[in-house]
Amino acid sequence: MKCPFCHEIENRVIDSRLSKDNNMIRRRRECERCTRRFTTYERVEEMMPLIVKKDGRREGYDRIKIINGLKRACEKRPVSINTIEAIADSIERSLQERGEKEIVSSVIGEGLMRELHDTDPVAYVRFASVYRSFKDISEFMVELEELIKERKPLAKAAKPPNSTDPRQRRE
Repeated sequence: MKCPFCHEIENRVIDSRLSKDNNMIRRRRECERCTRRFTTYERVEEMMPLIVKKDGRREGYDRIKIINGLKRACEKRPVSINTIEAIADSIERSLQERGEKEIVSSVIGEGLMRELHDTDPVAYVRFASVYRSFKDISEFMVELEELIKERKPLAKAAKPPNSTDPRQRRE
């Protein structure tokens, strides 16, 4: 590991700790030449598949694209960056578990939509409107109607009975 200050290769590890999520090792190092200290992070190299785009192009998996897409969908919504990163982690795990060398981009898009659907309905609709590139308002309305249908049974189950409703009174 090169010292970021003097570029010397010789250094020693002073301290090693697991990161909060146990996915990385944080190492404090001291340069043998300039004696300055710096931090490095070590993580397992994960072999991510190539992504096959709609037009047939292939490109490497890019976590930053996933995070940025989620951030745009969740902008001004009560979704924390930790939740966004957890969604990205979930997608990455599912891609690795598949064990395939190439995966079509629609697998990632549909996975993200499922995660957003469970996280925030507005972010879900935002993401779906870009991802599915609706041609007109009717396609968009169909998606909204599906979301409303799913929400109604949940709303009825969560609503307490109204004590002022005459049908609810017992005599």
